[in-house]
Amino acid sequence: MNFKSRHSLPFLFALSLVSFSINSSCKEDKKIIKTTEVPFTKEGELTLFKATTDSLVSKLDIEIADTEYDTQTGLMYRNSMKEHQGMLFVFPDERPRSFYMKNTRFALDIIYLDQSKSIVSFQENAQPLNESSLPSHVPAMYVLEVNAGLVSKWRLEVGDKMEFSKN
Repeated sequence: MNFKSRHSLPFLFALSLVSFSINSSCKEDKKIIKTTEVPFTKEGELTLFKATTDSLVSKLDIEIADTEYDTQTGLMYRNSMKEHQGMLFVFPDERPRSFYMKNTRFALDIIYLDQSKSIVSFQENAQPLNESSLPSHVPAMYVLEVNAGLVSKWRLEVGDKMEFSKN
C-alpha cells in the first residue's frame, strides 16, 4: 500500500460518517405540516324566495365575506359544508364577477345576485380544485356559495330573490 492510499481510507471513512450524520439530521428536522379544518362561523341568516310566488325556497346560516381577505379566501381549505349553510360574498359595487375553485375541496353551486338581491345567473356543480373561470356573465353585487346540487334541488331560477341579515 502506498502513502496516498493508506491515508485516504480513514479520510473517506470520516467523510462518509459526516455525510451520514448530515443526512440523518436533515431527515429528523422535516416536520409534517397539518392543515386544520376551518370551522363554519354563523355570521347571519339568508332566505331565498321564488320571484313568481314569494314562497320560501330555503333558509340558510351564512358566513359573510365582505373584506378583501375573506373574498379572496372564501371556502378554501375546507372539507365540507352542511346543507343548511352557505357563504355570502358582499361586494361594494355591481359588476361582472368571476370565481374559481382553487383550493376548494368540495363541489359548489355559485349563485350570482344583483344589487336588488335578485338571482342573475349561477354556475352549478363547480368542481373541487378546478381553477377554470366561473363567470357571472352579467353584473352582480352578491355571490352565494352553497353545496353542489342545491340550485337544482331548490329549483332556483334567474329572478328569484334573497334576503339576509347579519348577526
